[in-house]
Amino acid sequence: MSSSFIQSTGSASAGAGFNILFEHILNAILNVSRKNTIFNSTFQRLEQTLRSMAPAIKKIDSYNRDFDRPEEIDGLKAILQKGAELVEKAAKIKRYDVMRKPMYSRKLLKLEDKLKRYNTTVLQLHQVADGKEILFEVKQLSNQVRQMSMGAAAAGYGYSGGSFGAVGGGFSSAPMLKVVPVGLEIPLRELKKKMVNDEVPFLVLSAPGGCGKTTLATAFCHDAEVKVRYEDNIIYITVSKAANLLTIAQNIFQRLGRRVPGFQSEEDAVNKLECLIKDMDGKPTLLVLDDVWSGSEYILEKLYFKMINYQVLVTSRDEFKSFGSTYKLQTLSDTDAMELFRQSAFPQEGNSYKPDQEVLEKIVKSCKGFPLLISVVGKSLLRKPAVEWRKRAKECSKTASFLENSEVLDCLQKSVDALDNKQSIKECYMDLGLFPEDRRIPATALIEMWVELHGLDEDDASYNLYELSFRNLVDLVVIRKDGSEDDGFHNEDFVTQHDLLRDLAIRQSNSASFQIAERLFVEITGNIFPKWWTESTEKVFKAKLLAITTDENFTSSWPDIHAPEVEVLVLNFKAQAYGLPKFIERMQNLKVLIVTNHGLCPADVSDIHHVASLPNLKRIRLENTLIPPNFLPSIASGTIQKLSLFMCSVGQAFSNVILQPNSFPDLEGIDIDYCSDLMELPVWFFNLAQLKKLSITNCQSLSVLPEELGNLVTLEVLRLGSCIELSELPESIGNLVGLKILDISYCASIKKLPEQVGELCNLRKLYMIECDRCEIPMSVAQLGNLEKVVGDEETANSWEIYKTDIPGLKITKHKQVSLDWLH
Repeated sequence: MSSSFIQSTGSASAGAGFNILFEHILNAILNVSRKNTIFNSTFQRLEQTLRSMAPAIKKIDSYNRDFDRPEEIDGLKAILQKGAELVEKAAKIKRYDVMRKPMYSRKLLKLEDKLKRYNTTVLQLHQVADGKEILFEVKQLSNQVRQMSMGAAAAGYGYSGGSFGAVGGGFSSAPMLKVVPVGLEIPLRELKKKMVNDEVPFLVLSAPGGCGKTTLATAFCHDAEVKVRYEDNIIYITVSKAANLLTIAQNIFQRLGRRVPGFQSEEDAVNKLECLIKDMDGKPTLLVLDDVWSGSEYILEKLYFKMINYQVLVTSRDEFKSFGSTYKLQTLSDTDAMELFRQSAFPQEGNSYKPDQEVLEKIVKSCKGFPLLISVVGKSLLRKPAVEWRKRAKECSKTASFLENSEVLDCLQKSVDALDNKQSIKECYMDLGLFPEDRRIPATALIEMWVELHGLDEDDASYNLYELSFRNLVDLVVIRKDGSEDDGFHNEDFVTQHDLLRDLAIRQSNSASFQIAERLFVEITGNIFPKWWTESTEKVFKAKLLAITTDENFTSSWPDIHAPEVEVLVLNFKAQAYGLPKFIERMQNLKVLIVTNHGLCPADVSDIHHVASLPNLKRIRLENTLIPPNFLPSIASGTIQKLSLFMCSVGQAFSNVILQPNSFPDLEGIDIDYCSDLMELPVWFFNLAQLKKLSITNCQSLSVLPEELGNLVTLEVLRLGSCIELSELPESIGNLVGLKILDISYCASIKKLPEQVGELCNLRKLYMIECDRCEIPMSVAQLGNLEKVVGDEETANSWEIYKTDIPGLKITKHKQVSLDWLH
């Protein structure tokens, strides 16, 4: 928030008494704390802080003369200025941005601490001040906090109906550019002329797949001149092949920070969208629809509202000529193509072999200026010997101009064939078709799948993921760059993939007949099953991987399929209720089950008993589902080794279930992430005799860990990151003598580590990022095996005094990670 905005707000309220307005702020915070559940405890603490300032504020209000030492209030002004900027950003939290909540809660806690310190050091020292300017900043802060609470309420899971008033402008939801684009300077300038200068209302950015349409559209959204025109009102939506108008409408509401209303029909959704755009007060607004497929004319027509200052930019392989202007993106020139290829094949660290110019030109020209091809082919030849370069050049000389998708895929195929398959990298790449188009793929889901399917350990599986990213075959986004990824922590990392590269994986997997194919990827629209499925109920399928994706219109019962050799089953759906298929019972070799709901709210999953008797099932991952009470009892006596719950509602499953002491005899790892209704851990947790890794992260209602935690004597890794209400660690933590890694990063409410932490004789790594409020006991000097502490600057500095007691201790100061990836 700019200072000019604060000043203009202040001048409008200059006649009000300081104390009266301060009381108004207190009442506003009190109202917020009653209505808001996500930030409830944070607002209560902020209310207490403001109340503690009330006596000093009253004294200030009793005077009405200029303050003769204005420099004394600069500290408070700076705090309020930063606080105003903070709440403005927090006010834009959207439903899918619920991951940001811990960060803003931590910053509000710091704001509270600073206000407390100022109250004691300045307000009590100087009882006379011209409080009007300060008051108006505080008032604006209060108003924005109220807006933030409204935005946070919109971010809560489970809301599907009702309406929501304005909470301020949106923000640019365009994805971030991963690299500096090559050869897009002229197209970007021409695109800006059409959209910014000429104000073309509807423009289709058209080109074949792999030409850089998405990259150009992204660069356009982040251009300085474009930001001046649209400010924060850029709405970026990825449409993809399975386009759905209701889903797009929901996403637009989310991007603009509004609660998603219940839509009675598509027409109702369109009407509400039009009203939403009109509420932008005439400010220029840009809707970017990325990756729109042929046949989506109906959706484009409905989203094209002919009103002033509203523009639509579409990226597509189709030109959609009936909608008006088209900008055709050309492939790269020879010069730009060579530059991009050199960046991919010859990075700065050097290369073992550099081919002669003739070989180089043959390979680059064979890519016909397609940026995707150039980058993939270049990376596939990185550090390859001369013979590999000459072989590729000979193959390229036989290749025709490939402007058709099939020919592009043929070229990409050569790069995939060149993958080193010692670690099953090629097989791992082909597995990526299991997941829906244009969806983020959790890194942990891939790693766990590859461990069981290809016989890799977790380190080898992680290596394959990084190698695929290095070869430009996937985009790997690593969130926590604090060293935790070196310990195998990838819970927050995800993978995206260009649709052409996904098509290639599917095409290669489908090269064999359905019955003998090793992988089966099934996408069901509505209730229409493929013929080979419905007509082959008695046939036996040999697939080891089976992925089934259904849309929001799927209501059918499951026809039977006999696939006894399936080891990995991936079920993707978008619905409020979903029944597991009965044919799972016959998959006696099933090792990994991944069930993901891509809808807005956690889905009710039924028929979970179908997995109860599977003798080889080792890993289960559920995402965005309501865990039923019978889920845990049905799998408790089985062979489960890893249980992962992401964005699930676990209240019924954990609070109302009693398990036998010998339940889950083989369970070694539990991941619980973003489960907002987890308030306490169930008793059966502490009877798990084999548990080695326990990760409970971003569970914002978890406030206490019981003393029974000390029963988990086999535990080696304990992660509690971003559990912002967790107030302390139990004293029994000292019993965890096998613990090697402890992570309490972003646990802002922990004020002190227990003395018993010093008894963790095997602790190697400790993560304490944003734990500057946490007091460190002297007993940590006994941690003789501690090798690494990672913390924010204040926390890291507090560990410096223990370096002499702990030989070889390395203290790393962690910098705040940008959350732009959330867009």
